[in-house]
Amino acid sequence: MNRVGRRLGGLVAVVVVCALAQVSVGSTGATLGALFGEDWHARMVVLELRAPRVLVGLCAGACLGVAGTILQSAIRNQLASPEITGVGSGAVLGAVLATVAGASQPVPMAAAALVGGVLGGGVLWVVAGRSGDVAVRGVVVSAVLVGTTLVLLTARPQLAGAVSRWLLGSLVGRTWEHLAPLWPVLLVVLVAATLLGGVLDVLAVDDDHAHAVGLAVVPWRSGVLVLAALATSAAVAAMGATAFVGLLAPHLARRLVGAVHRDAVPAAALTGAASVAAADTVGQLAHVPAGAITALLGAGVLIVVARRTGGIG
Repeated sequence: MNRVGRRLGGLVAVVVVCALAQVSVGSTGATLGALFGEDWHARMVVLELRAPRVLVGLCAGACLGVAGTILQSAIRNQLASPEITGVGSGAVLGAVLATVAGASQPVPMAAAALVGGVLGGGVLWVVAGRSGDVAVRGVVVSAVLVGTTLVLLTARPQLAGAVSRWLLGSLVGRTWEHLAPLWPVLLVVLVAATLLGGVLDVLAVDDDHAHAVGLAVVPWRSGVLVLAALATSAAVAAMGATAFVGLLAPHLARRLVGAVHRDAVPAAALTGAASVAAADTVGQLAHVPAGAITALLGAGVLIVVARRTGGIG
């Protein structure tokens, strides 16, 4: 097994450890006893409450990791992530609008988040089309979308509890129904992005290089950005806005396995999954949403990356 294979295997082990820690919050012995003992009620708690929470978190984190990798390569900006490019904020707005309209089932929520994510990314693409300054304009677009979401919250204060979950990112109350539309999206996006690793490698260089090797830049870039929007929207529909996972995971993945996207995409998926599982474990102990933990850690990563790329100072 080569170095990349060993490191991917190590990441799988890390994900398993993080998932076990997440499902065992409170009492590891009680969790194991519930699974292998005769207490039917305790077993139901683990299988119907804890297990779907863990799996939704893993799949959502993996989706965000893949989405961040695609965005950073297609836009050629190391600061690009779902929440900075308008995709995440648009997906949140779509989910909130669906909530205001009375939707509650996972599938229509996922569809609304997908439409919002694609529209949010499309608005940014139009706004930044001439100058290409996606990072700065992405913050502006995201701020407008978040502001619109807050206006809806002000207009419908009775929905404050539901809306706050979309804004903060939480795995509380996740069920198998939330996992059902999420894992197929992850499977499709992960396989597609891995197979398109060569395209992402070319897009990450520059347009001249892409034209030189015969790659049609606009359709391919649009296609992979749709994949990113799909992954982000599925994650948001499942657990709300989980800040900075899409920024953190690609950078960790590239440090571990290199910049070749055939390796970096699955590594980012594993890193994103582990990040959300670890954040939710800490969040449960501290009684705060997982999104609050990722936002705290991700803000520091954003500053470091911005300094290294010349975005700050």
